[in-house]
Formats: sequence, C-alpha cells, structure tokens
Amino acid sequence: MKKLLISILFFGFFLHGYSQSFGEIQEVEAIGDNLYPIGPIPFIRTSFDIVDFYQFEFNELVPTTGRTSFWESVNKFTLDLSEVAFVNWNAGGANSISGLYGMNIARTYRNVGFRWDNQFRFRYGINQQEGQELRKTDDDLEFSSSFGYEVSKNSRWFYTGKFRFKTQVARGFNYPDTEASISEFMAPGYVFLGVGAKYVEFNEKFELYLSPLTQKSTFVLNQRLANQGAFGVRGAVRDSQGNMIKEGKTSRNELGILITNELEQKIFDSTSLISRLSLYTDYINNFGNVDVDWELIFEFDINHFMRASLGAHIRYDDDIKIRKEASDGTPEDGGTAIQLKQQLGIGVVLDL
Repeated sequence: MKKLLISILFFGFFLHGYSQSFGEIQEVEAIGDNLYPIGPIPFIRTSFDIVDFYQFEFNELVPTTGRTSFWESVNKFTLDLSEVAFVNWNAGGANSISGLYGMNIARTYRNVGFRWDNQFRFRYGINQQEGQELRKTDDDLEFSSSFGYEVSKNSRWFYTGKFRFKTQVARGFNYPDTEASISEFMAPGYVFLGVGAKYVEFNEKFELYLSPLTQKSTFVLNQRLANQGAFGVRGAVRDSQGNMIKEGKTSRNELGILITNELEQKIFDSTSLISRLSLYTDYINNFGNVDVDWELIFEFDINHFMRASLGAHIRYDDDIKIRKEASDGTPEDGGTAIQLKQQLGIGVVLDL
C-alpha cells in the first residue's frame, strides 16, 4: 500500500511539471547566441499567446542610402549682356551691344585613394558698335586633366601628373586693322605636361599644384606669325636684302617649374572671390624669369539665376612682344609688357 501511494505521489509531481511546459513556452534560446559575441534578438520569447517577437526591417537587409557613383560633376553656363542706345543725345555717343558667353564643365573621379580631375572652360565675347564691324572682346579655350594618388591614407596631398591645353578659337586683330590677324586657333596654343604633387582642401575650395618637372610646348600654326617669331618661336632666317632663307619654326619646347593655384572664397553671403594663378619658369632659357597668368574675379549673386561679376586678368610672358605703331605708320616691336584685361558684367547663370 505504501509503495502504491509513493508511486501515485511521484506520478502526480511528474504530471504537474510537464503540464507547465505544455501550457506555456517559457523561452526559446537563439542558436546565434553561441555564434555571435552580442547575439541576435530571439525570434520568439512567448507564452501560449505570443508576448514578444522580432521582425527584420527592410532597411536593415538592403541599404537604401550611400554613394551611387564615384563621379562628381559641375555644369555652369553664363551669359552677360550690355547695351547702350542713344536718341537725339546731345552729348554724343554710338549705339552698341555686347555679349559674353562662358561655360565651365568639370568631372571629378574619386575612389580608394585615386583622384582624377577634368575641367573644360570656354569664354567668348563680341561687341557690335554702330558704324563698325563685329569685334571680338574675349576668347579663351582651356582644358586640363590631372590624375593623382594620395600620399598616405586620407591625406590631402596627391602624387599627380597633369595635362593642360590653352588656345583661342577665332582670329584676333589689332583693331582697327583687320587685314592681318595677330592670333587665331593654335596661334598660339600652349600644352603643359608634367608631374608633381597636388594639395586639395576638404571643401574643394582650395587647390595647389607644385611641379618641378613640366614641359611647356608653344605652337604657332600660322606660318606668317611663325616667320615673325611671334610668341617666342624662332623666326624666319633672312638675308641682308630681306629675302627668306629659312621659314620660322611653328613650335617651341621648354622644360621648367610650374606652380598653379585655384581658390574660391566666400566673402559675404552673396559675394565670392575666385582666384586662378599660374607661374612658370624655364630651366634653360633665362631661369628665374617667371611667366605669370593670374585671373581674379568677384562674383555677386543677385538670385538663383542672375549674378554680376567684376574681374581682372593679368598676364606677363617674356616671349610675347607687344606690337606698336611707329611714327611713319609701320608696325614695330614694342618689347615685353604686362597684359591687363578688366571686365564688368551682369547676366544669367545656369548651374546644372
């Protein structure tokens, strides 16, 4: 009898323990707890009715933000117009209209320490004044490309090779003389090719390029200008009577040091300062005599589509001689001088 009571009591405790596990799931341990240091959140921690559960969100499985391209682009187009008209104006004057078109297209590739910068700039201006033919006021075509690799991880210095090309697209004259051009496409044309180091700020508003080894090639593909020795090429060889013995060369090569700097600085909320500077000196021919090309521009934002600009462009090149008119009316060599251009305009800007 005692054995029967003990058996019934033991069986009762056994059924009571299993009745709890049958009616309620206490906890399910995630297998991942043994695999990951932190461990995932269990899918189920519940009673007979589910108290808590974990569900993956879509954003945790598929990234929806992040870099979609290693290329950055700039597409900027400007058009400045000015006009003056007179009707019975007793102070006198001539009706005129002028325009200046500009474009700046840039593409930059950045990935894993590599940086590839490409930029195309073009400006062309014309002026039409009453009683005169259409005249060119500005003409500049420039393309540059530089490829670099960072000196160290996350450094702002890059080992860089750089290519730069400059010329103009239309014929230029020493007005009012329009018989013989003083410049045209690839007369002159400049090609710079070198290696060095480039520093770029995080905000991309400051850039400095230093090259101890750059080849500068000057092209004058107009034989008449080449015979005159224009833009530093070797002129034609003539005898004592002025007869040509040998035509002038259409190109000239130099090897020297190139330093360029580009700066864009916000002065006020609607005013920006843009500076582009290029310095070059040749190792062999008159080392220390520096060619200067400096462009300084103030831009005033009126609204999103309109802006005003005030700029100056200074050039000095010992190889470029200024042509002057002698007392008898014939042209003569006026030597080397500083070239200066100043512009003031207001117009439309389109930034895509």
